[in-house]
Amino acid sequence: MTTQELYNELSHVNHSREKRLYYANLVINNPGLISKLLEIMLWVDDKASPRAAWVFEFMCKKNIDAIIPYLDTFTENMHKVHIDSAVRPVAKICEFLATAYYSKTENDIQTALTETHKERIIEVCFDYMINDEKVAPKAYSMSTLFLLGKEYDWVYPELSRILEDDFHKQSAAFKARARHILKKIKKA
Repeated sequence: MTTQELYNELSHVNHSREKRLYYANLVINNPGLISKLLEIMLWVDDKASPRAAWVFEFMCKKNIDAIIPYLDTFTENMHKVHIDSAVRPVAKICEFLATAYYSKTENDIQTALTETHKERIIEVCFDYMINDEKVAPKAYSMSTLFLLGKEYDWVYPELSRILEDDFHKQSAAFKARARHILKKIKKA
């Protein structure tokens, strides 16, 4: 399947789990499509970018190792994604990566995720926290930053400050997640 054919196929993707899972499985079963899917996701001003991001997120949820050959490309370019419905999956993928990296169960992400990748993830997550993003990317970023803060001692003070400063301005969902993360930081 060419990039253009995949682009055309993505027009069938909608918010339903069924469609996103169908296309995620299609990509997982045809690894040559992963780079094309990522390429479309990074056409950040195109209407297909969010659809590609939804499929990419489901692919990572089902098989996080599938992203390993593309970690450089993903982390170098994820900050360019700006359409709200594409930002949420990017933030979720960052959370998947951090969760896998700090898992007690040995996995390939633990060896594939480099210092540079982690630093880029920290940077984009802090951007999501301080920019005018919706609650979901902020919530995923909080969790990601909490995990990466285990290794980077400057992350917790910065994250705590942002959460406390923004607390009164945010939604109930943000406040609930922030309380949870702040409690975990105090324990750590």
